[in-house]
Amino acid sequence: MVVKKKINWTNNNKKISNNKKININNSEKKSSSYLIGSWAFLVGLILAIILGLGYDGKFQETVLWVVFLLGMIVGLLNITHQEVMPFLISGTVLVLVSYLGLQVGVFENVLPFVENVLQGILTLFVPATLIVAIRAVFVMARK
Repeated sequence: MVVKKKINWTNNNKKISNNKKININNSEKKSSSYLIGSWAFLVGLILAIILGLGYDGKFQETVLWVVFLLGMIVGLLNITHQEVMPFLISGTVLVLVSYLGLQVGVFENVLPFVENVLQGILTLFVPATLIVAIRAVFVMARK
């Protein structure tokens, strides 16, 4: 989409008219922080699933901390202003339903590995949701 913008400049009491074309393209390159946040989400989700599928190697605790920190990065870098409310709603529902499913033991007898995958996903989404919620509170407080 191309928008023409007319700019009038005044220089030494002379009026200069200048037509400029401004390109507005929805497929602009994303900022580097958004790209980092997207990769953090993808890597965090893969690690959370790997942890949930039964990884119990020597670095299990380290991988768990990495997933937690990636969740914080996702919350800080990946969620734009327009995505705050949908992310908070879907993230909160995901966290609550996953937690309740774990507490009730819905998956314990049916698919035991799903319970572990949900715990890994919770490790990713809880910090991301908290960071986005805190940012939203600060934005509302500023207004």
